[in-house]
Amino acid sequence: MAIDDAGATDGAARTREHLDSRLIDASLAVAMTLVIALVIAADSAQTSPFPGLVWAAGFGALMLLRRHLPIIVLTVTVLGIFAYYALDLPPIGMVLPAVGALYSTAELRRTSWAVIGAAVLVAVSSFFRFDDLDPRAHLTGYGFVTELALAAAAIALGSVVRLVRHTRAQAAHIAALTAAEQARAAASRMQAQRMRIARDLHDTIGHTLSVAALHTSVAAEARDPEEAAAALERVRSATSEALRELRGTVKVLRDEPLDRAPAATLGLASLEQVAESARAAGLEVSAEVDVDPARLPRDVDAVAFRIVQESMTNVLRHSTATQVAIAIGLDGTELVLDIADDGTGPAHDPVEGTGIRGMRERVHLLGGDFAAGPGEGGFTVRARLPAGPPADDEESP
Repeated sequence: MAIDDAGATDGAARTREHLDSRLIDASLAVAMTLVIALVIAADSAQTSPFPGLVWAAGFGALMLLRRHLPIIVLTVTVLGIFAYYALDLPPIGMVLPAVGALYSTAELRRTSWAVIGAAVLVAVSSFFRFDDLDPRAHLTGYGFVTELALAAAAIALGSVVRLVRHTRAQAAHIAALTAAEQARAAASRMQAQRMRIARDLHDTIGHTLSVAALHTSVAAEARDPEEAAAALERVRSATSEALRELRGTVKVLRDEPLDRAPAATLGLASLEQVAESARAAGLEVSAEVDVDPARLPRDVDAVAFRIVQESMTNVLRHSTATQVAIAIGLDGTELVLDIADDGTGPAHDPVEGTGIRGMRERVHLLGGDFAAGPGEGGFTVRARLPAGPPADDEESP
């Protein structure tokens, strides 16, 4: 339906443009006829102006063909002027009847032909003016300067109109290209934003559901009421935190004002929470962090945390690991992360899943390197992130 509407709009615009051009040509034809008729009527020596008026109508009618046959119209007009004077009709000037043809020829990118036509007319007019023995010298009614100025003005006006039209077309084309580029940039930003939100939701919800599923199983199998209550409390805590993050994300998507200050972006300072959740699920987790998270750029800190969180989620959901070792430190200007487990299972399938693909995208967005695959006795995730000077105003990816 939208395509049909666009086609109808374009068709209406073309029809309107066609009608406007026809109206301009008709107006120019009428104007040429009237001007030449007034000059003929002003000649008191002419007893019957009718033949001259017929020629005036003919010169005007040629303007109706000026867009399609500009050179032919100019040639016929010049020859018609010569024939007009050969019939000893009232003087109307050599250039005046050709003003419309000269203007049209220059407007339609035939400026050289317009210059040649004007030169021929001015030359013939000058020749008869200086030939005192020829009575037609007195029939021109215009001086040399007037004829030349009139021809130059017609050609210049046609060229200016053509240049203005070309400039407007170029401006419209540039505006269309700019609008298209802005639309592509907006779509690209929107896609990047969607991907970022999708990664955040996948990491947060995936990790929370994995922890909740494990502790729910523990609570279901526990014989000690206190142990079951502790497992359910861990489920409640994990789901509450996930719900808080989900609400914040939904408010951002809806562009709603937050009713309180937004929580700080999760980073390596929150790493112990992830480790404790994994320990509560039965994993032995060792974490060595040899870098101050406060000295890292915010986006690097957030990506590092998400990589650790997603790696722990994969271990909990897909592998049979019992031990996980996390090592984070600086190597020159790069932050290096190593997460290794001792398990086997679907997590070690060479086919890359959504979680690993999301981690790889995060790292590559920051210009880092990422690798994940079977290691010595288990599965290893390694990432290297550029850790330049901290930037408090950067947005986490």
